[in-house]
Amino acid sequence: MRSHFGYGRERMADLHTVASARVRAVDQRYTTRRHAVVDLLAEADRPQSIADLLDADSSLAQSSLYRNLVVLERAGVVRRILTNGDFARFELAEDLTEHHHHLICSSCGSVGDFTVPAALEADLAQALRRVASRAKFQADGHRLDLVGVCADCT
Repeated sequence: MRSHFGYGRERMADLHTVASARVRAVDQRYTTRRHAVVDLLAEADRPQSIADLLDADSSLAQSSLYRNLVVLERAGVVRRILTNGDFARFELAEDLTEHHHHLICSSCGSVGDFTVPAALEADLAQALRRVASRAKFQADGHRLDLVGVCADCT
């Protein structure tokens, strides 16, 4: 079990401990199904759609998957990424993985992850702090989504 964010077996127990605590903090239980959804997202090499998750685990029911994702999102375990239209993808919250950005296809809705070199990330963060300061805005972080057309759709 290994994802592009390095969730090998050794880190999975820690991930589930954090996820369980966050879910309990919103007065919910960390059920077997929620555990399974977190496993699927940790194993994935990109943000997942509902269909991707259902294809990966046929024992998941679509209606309960929606409800579990809502709970996990509210608990800060999962992050929803909106793509074209109302289509969404899901991934583990960034503080559970690593800081990264997204390539979002406006045609098919696919989402890919990318990181930038540390020096560029530092320059970007500094520029965004200046923007926030000028606007008297208290920023907690940033997200960078590049929206365009993926190689499969061109």
